[in-house]
This record gives sequence, structure tokens and C-alpha cells, in this order.
Amino acid sequence: MTKIAITQLGLCTPLGQTKETVLAHLLNGKSGLKPQSGLLFDRSAMVGKVTCVLPTIPTPLSDYNTRNNQILLCAAKQIESAVHLAKKHYGQDRVGVVLGTSTSGIESGEQALKFYQKQHAFPENYDYALQELGNTSEFLQAYFSLTGPCYTLSTACSSSAKVFASARRLLMADLCDMVIVGGSDSLCQLTLNGFDALESISDKLCQPFSANRQGINIGEGAALFTLEKNTSVHSSGAQIQLAGVGESSDAHHISAPQPEGRGAIAAMQAAIKDANIQASQISYVNLHGTATQKNDAMESRAIQAVFQPVIPPVSSTKPLTGHTLGAAGAIEAAFCYLLLSDENSHAQLPPHLWDKHIDSDNPALPFVERNELTHHKQKLRYIMSNSFAFGGSNASLIFSREDDNAGEKNAGEDSARKDNARKKRTNHD
Repeated sequence: MTKIAITQLGLCTPLGQTKETVLAHLLNGKSGLKPQSGLLFDRSAMVGKVTCVLPTIPTPLSDYNTRNNQILLCAAKQIESAVHLAKKHYGQDRVGVVLGTSTSGIESGEQALKFYQKQHAFPENYDYALQELGNTSEFLQAYFSLTGPCYTLSTACSSSAKVFASARRLLMADLCDMVIVGGSDSLCQLTLNGFDALESISDKLCQPFSANRQGINIGEGAALFTLEKNTSVHSSGAQIQLAGVGESSDAHHISAPQPEGRGAIAAMQAAIKDANIQASQISYVNLHGTATQKNDAMESRAIQAVFQPVIPPVSSTKPLTGHTLGAAGAIEAAFCYLLLSDENSHAQLPPHLWDKHIDSDNPALPFVERNELTHHKQKLRYIMSNSFAFGGSNASLIFSREDDNAGEKNAGEDSARKDNARKKRTNHD
């Protein structure tokens, strides 16, 4: 199987903007959610907001000036040197861009509409294209001066998980030598009030899988990765790889998941099969875990169906960042990357923040406690991340860690198996 290596990571999240900071807050269970006014019409909202000073959009690219693209640029600057090297080595037409989003520059449209209501004209610098879904990927392609394949996926909350499948197809079809994947979403009134109209917003910190759960908190952020195949970029240490991808579409309902999780089960099983492993080899599952009534009920049933009799440790990181919607798949994939990295030297897992009031209507899951380690502090090898969206668009990703001596170990095991087979044939003869 051709290996797809994740060679670089850039972050801009409510937990921080560096790998070290984000990992520390992730493992300590430090939430980045705070109340903010001005998003919901009638009250403040608990949200995960990026609080760092965001980079300025370069003047030649001022037509792309949105907060969503500023958040994206914050992450992009962290992978910039790797992209420039790839352009030099492969050519600018051999580097693709595939991003996921659900908001794009809608916040800019909201501000323009407020201006219009007062001035009866739109601001001179406002362009409707700012809120088009393709604006994010076009901006990133222009920023890096690339000419390879470039497009945006917008399948609600599975958007930036599905980009990994798209990128792998581009690499396997030999249309690209590197693909930049990820997602970016930003806070806006449309999203907050839309979910509030569905009675899905929690005014307090969300409680995934609790009997007392009341809905989601919304967040914002971005995560970007560079994906390459057959790369030896890591000559020593661990290499983090995209090991398996599973996608499904159950189309049960426009906003409610199939109650027994048939689509989620299909996506997880497809990812496990694609990774050519057994379910028992998964060390940890990052749950979609939105804290809505129907999602958590469905996902708990799906996890039990896929992993019984022994379910691996699980947790939802939504209480740490909020639900970052179109960027959620990428941000949570970044968490998986960090958990597999050398920086997580004790193989610690992110805690599941909740009130520990079990919902007796749903299967019980082994939620990660604070400071929980893997068995015998062993390095994590396979991690799954789930993203389940409106309309039954489901994606499950499996990431793996391969140490620099794994090839030698596998070669030794293959040699031993061949020697044993020869001995058996000799004894039989």
C-alpha cells in the first residue's frame, strides 16, 4: 500500500497557535471557551474564539481580506517553508490545495449588510465573493503562488475530514506530489443563530454524552497539513501517516443522524478496512461528540457496534474548542497528529470533559479520565477521528505512527516467517 505521509502541520485554534501549546492544553483539558456577546441576538454565547493577533492579509491579496482567511493565514505561515521547498522540487503546478469550510467570509457579509442598513450602500471594499465557499482555497493558492488543483469541500461538519480522501486521490492519480489540506471556519451570527433556531445551542460548557447535555458550543479555527506519498522526509524519528479513510452518506435526514448510526458504522468500518488493520488495533477514538441529543445517542451505538467487545478509550474535544464546524475535521485530525508525535512522550490521552452523569438510554463508553495514559505508557500507533455531518455525510479517518525502525522490524518479521516456512517444508519433506 502506498503510504501517505503528513509532513507538516499549521494551527490556529482557541487552544493556541503552536503545536506545543495546543498539545499541552489538549492533554490538560484546558478549555478555550468563553462567553461572548454580539453573536446571538438575545444573549451571550459560550464560544471558542481565536484570541491571538491575526496576521494581516498582504496588500496584493486584499481582495481576500476576511477574518476567516486571516485565521487560515496564521496556520499557513507555519507550513510556508515546506510549501516553498515543494514548489522548488516538484513545481508549482504539482502542489494542490483542498480545504473544507462552512462559513468562509460570511462574517464580512454580515458587516457589509449592517453598513448597508445605515448608509443604504455597501462598503466600497466589499465583494460578495468574500463569502463564497471557494474563497478560502483560492486565497491559499494565491498566497503560495500555486497552479495545481484547487477546490473547497463544504459538507457541513465533515468538510475538512473529507479533504484527506480528496487529497489522497490526487496523489494516487499522480496529479499532485504534495497536497495542502485542512479547513478554516470563523464565528459569525448566521451560524450561531441558525443553530439556536434548531434549539441546539448550550448556554453553558457543552457536556458530550451526558444525560444533562443541552447542545453544542460553536468555535472557530484552522488547521493545515501537507500530504505527500512515498516520502522519506523524516529520515529519523516517527512519521505520522494517513492510514485509512472511510466515507459514507446515509441521507437519513437533513439535520438528524440515522438513529442507530448505520452511516457512522459504515464509515468507521471502511476506514479500518482501508488501513488494513483490526478494530482492536485502534488505541483511541476522537469522537464527533457534539453534545446534542441525537448525535451522541447515535455515535455511542455506532462505537459499540464497531468495537465491541473491547472499546478503546474515547473522548470528545468539543468542550475544549467548541464545534468548529467545517474546520472541525481538520482541527481534530491535528489533535490526532499531536497525540502520535514524539512530543506526547508519555502517550497521554485528552480527557473527556463532562459532569459524568451517564445517559442510561445509550451504551456506556470508556471515556478518558484526566491524566490517563495508554496501557504501559506504550506509544500510540493507530488513532481514529470521526466527523458526522448534516445530511448524513460521514467521514472517519485513521492516523498511524511509524517509527524509523519499523521497516527493519517488519523486514525481520518477514524473514523469520520465511525461515519458519522453509523449516516446515523441510521437515514435511
